[in-house]
Amino acid sequence: MNGSGSDGDVKVKSHVAAAAVALLHCFLLADFIQSAPISPSDPSALIEGAERAKTLVEKILRDVPAVHAATVTIEGLTLDSAHTANLQMMVTSLGIPPAPVLKPLSESFTLDVCVSRMSAGSRLYQMILEVLSGRLSGLSDLQADLRDLQTHITKMKEAFQLGVIEVDQNQNQNQNLDLASRLHGNYGVQVAAHLTLTQLRSFCHDLIRSLRAVATYRPRPAGAH
Repeated sequence: MNGSGSDGDVKVKSHVAAAAVALLHCFLLADFIQSAPISPSDPSALIEGAERAKTLVEKILRDVPAVHAATVTIEGLTLDSAHTANLQMMVTSLGIPPAPVLKPLSESFTLDVCVSRMSAGSRLYQMILEVLSGRLSGLSDLQADLRDLQTHITKMKEAFQLGVIEVDQNQNQNQNLDLASRLHGNYGVQVAAHLTLTQLRSFCHDLIRSLRAVATYRPRPAGAH
């Protein structure tokens, strides 16, 4: 009996050790993917994708004011309204997450991280608008543009084999979005639309800056410091 129990303990420990090694390997692989230098298989595809995405983002920026005017009818609530304490409380109570932060390209904010965050942000607003469109009309064109934007960003990722780790993390965050259950009454719906459209406009400005940087990106030659 003791020998059998001992053998069982050895097998359990062996499985645990194997699982720990596999988990460590995953973490090391994630670090490698995040930090490893990347080289484009087709630089022209990346540049073309960035230019097309930028054109679409500029269209979204032009359309946001008209969409806001058509969907948000609360007096005094405009795109340029001051972000009051009451609105900040609404952001918290509605659970609207901020878009991923976009920064200038650098050694610590690499191209793969940048494009991954572009993808996560566009997907986030596409999902929020989908929820709001069940309560408001006039959002379908923006939804379609964001879907097209996601397609262009995906092509950019394919040109560089980019951003698996970080996008997966943001996908998990987006899947946890539960805005629909927090929308109570027309006022709450319109405030949610206002907050979403103002955040989307800000994110689009950041997107344009990042897409300009991506369009002029040139990888360093191998071995360069």
